[in-house]
Amino acid sequence: MNKLEEQITEFAEKDFDALVALRREFHRHPELGQEEFWTASRIEEELDKLGLAHHRCAGTGVVAYVDGTGEGPVLSDAAGRPRSMALRADIDALPLTEKHESDYKSEIPGRMHACGHDVHLTSLLGTARALCAFRDQFAGRIILVFQPDEENGFGGRRMVKEGAVDGATRCFGFHIAPELKVGTLGIMKGANNAGVYKFRMTIRGKGAHVASPHQGADALFMAAQVVVAAQALVTRMRDPIQPLLIGFGKLEAGAAYNIVADQAVLEGTVRALDPELQEQTLRRLDQLLQDTVSLYGGSASAEWNMISEMLINTDEAVEEARRVALSLFGEKRLVVRKQAMIGDDMSDFINEVSGCYAFIGTQNPGRPETVHPLHHVCLDVDEDVFKVSVPMTAAYALEYMRGEI
Repeated sequence: MNKLEEQITEFAEKDFDALVALRREFHRHPELGQEEFWTASRIEEELDKLGLAHHRCAGTGVVAYVDGTGEGPVLSDAAGRPRSMALRADIDALPLTEKHESDYKSEIPGRMHACGHDVHLTSLLGTARALCAFRDQFAGRIILVFQPDEENGFGGRRMVKEGAVDGATRCFGFHIAPELKVGTLGIMKGANNAGVYKFRMTIRGKGAHVASPHQGADALFMAAQVVVAAQALVTRMRDPIQPLLIGFGKLEAGAAYNIVADQAVLEGTVRALDPELQEQTLRRLDQLLQDTVSLYGGSASAEWNMISEMLINTDEAVEEARRVALSLFGEKRLVVRKQAMIGDDMSDFINEVSGCYAFIGTQNPGRPETVHPLHHVCLDVDEDVFKVSVPMTAAYALEYMRGEI
């Protein structure tokens, strides 16, 4: 650990209690994507305390700037562009009712920070404090991106389109990882998260009495056949070593127990770690839908929406981030994290700007609430995560801007 890293770590230790209190405040006030009005305003209050310029982006997102005051010219990247680091955190919550009892439990029924975005945004505010404390240590601009609507997959896309990372030459972010012990982090080259498509299938049949099924066309039956047959696309029509998932999460059909359903609606997702395989699967699933309902006398239509592209870390950014992490924490705290079929629209930023997305452990085996998976109604974290997330993010940004990595 070099001198600057020691100073950043010490700063984060002193700021720890304040960050815990701030995280718990955000945890009590979760808001869904595109509704993060209180959250955005509260972020802006903290940025104002630091005297940072900021503006709204993508409706309820916030972009802020930390300009270094260090002597000397702004360094350039390999392509000759002025170096600028973009740091991203998502800020939205999930439509869940929290069941874990604590004095900072969600105060809004049906809303919960069950994906750790309260940790992400608090970490970025903590990083902003650290960067301001050491702004004389670099020249140039660091961009802070507080992104809304990650869970629906639209916030990142919109922020990039509206210029949130214009001028950036590198980007970095992280996600909490309940499967990793607190104090550890995973940083991996290549594909980390799956590309995610959401689909909605509408199957139209013909109503009849259940005692005379031949007089109708059973949309519920057709939907059930599609659900079962679709799994053959995974088990029998792709290389077994290629990750692929077809999941159905919702089926609505029928009006009464004794009426043949005249319509059924299926909603689900297709996820893969290979773009060609994903596109191939979408085509085959649509063909399966049409062939199945046609066989049983129905008709169907489908809507396909890309939620997030594959998240593929760039090699150069991973090498930089690993060097910083090794210096800060040592090799034993860098762990292997498996590829995941969850999506994350951090991919939109990395597709625009070379970057790295890390995964930071939040599990404490002695606290059962921290062992739950993401999106669980009892999920909590070991808040020692801030002793990793803030030094890691701040040190990476500063050392990149200083040309030390």
